[in-house]
Amino acid sequence: MANVTGAIRDTISISLFNRGQAGKIFEEVKQSGAKVVMKNNAAECVLLSPDEYIRLMDEVNDARLMAIAAQRMEKFDPMNTVSGDELYSELGITKEDLDSCGEVEIE
Repeated sequence: MANVTGAIRDTISISLFNRGQAGKIFEEVKQSGAKVVMKNNAAECVLLSPDEYIRLMDEVNDARLMAIAAQRMEKFDPMNTVSGDELYSELGITKEDLDSCGEVEIE
């Protein structure tokens, strides 16, 4: 029953916008994170707070990256790997080159 109550609470009629209640609706969206706007008893659009939108987009991007990583791991063959020292030698990178770079921050 709580899910039905939540769904009803998070829906609003588009006619409320026509009655000048957009400010109140936007404040509710900030509090709840999202509202479904109904028009003629059908969902017309979803209003999201910026924080909720960013959170959802982060989840989508994380899922995409996980899918790419999983595909790559399916093709991973440890026999085709090279050590860091071998790579540095092949590219002509010395320990002094690496030390002169300082700290690198990876996000």
